[in-house]
Amino acid sequence: MMKFTIVSVGRMKKGPERDLCDLYIKRLKWSFTLEEVEEKNPLGPNEMKKKEAEFLMEKVPEGALLIAMDQNGDILSSVEFAGKISDWQNQNIRNLAFVIGGSNGLDITILNKADKKIALGKMTWPHMLARVMLLEQLYRAQSILGKHPYHK
Repeated sequence: MMKFTIVSVGRMKKGPERDLCDLYIKRLKWSFTLEEVEEKNPLGPNEMKKKEAEFLMEKVPEGALLIAMDQNGDILSSVEFAGKISDWQNQNIRNLAFVIGGSNGLDITILNKADKKIALGKMTWPHMLARVMLLEQLYRAQSILGKHPYHK
């Protein structure tokens, strides 16, 4: 069975975004882990991205297919996203790690290592909301692949 990991910058506090994350995590039947990282020292944007990249990569499971959530990544429909997950399953890829950067985005070191870059559309989203949107799309992909009516 495929394992999914989301590694994200920032600790989600109680509130509507957290409630939505919890809802979709509860609905996922796939093996799933959420890892949060945070740099507390005040750093400039480039230094912050580099430090966050170190923390993010420490939490990516060894051997996982690395998917960078990046505004310049591929824009996929929900059906196309589900198809990519199905393709990876058929290729015997057992671990997918989705990485979400902080407010400054992902460092180039992660973007260069990424096996795939995916965008959540052309608009810019707060990184906490991006986490919710990704979880919803994972649940939707699970529903599409399982022929569940949620996607309709």
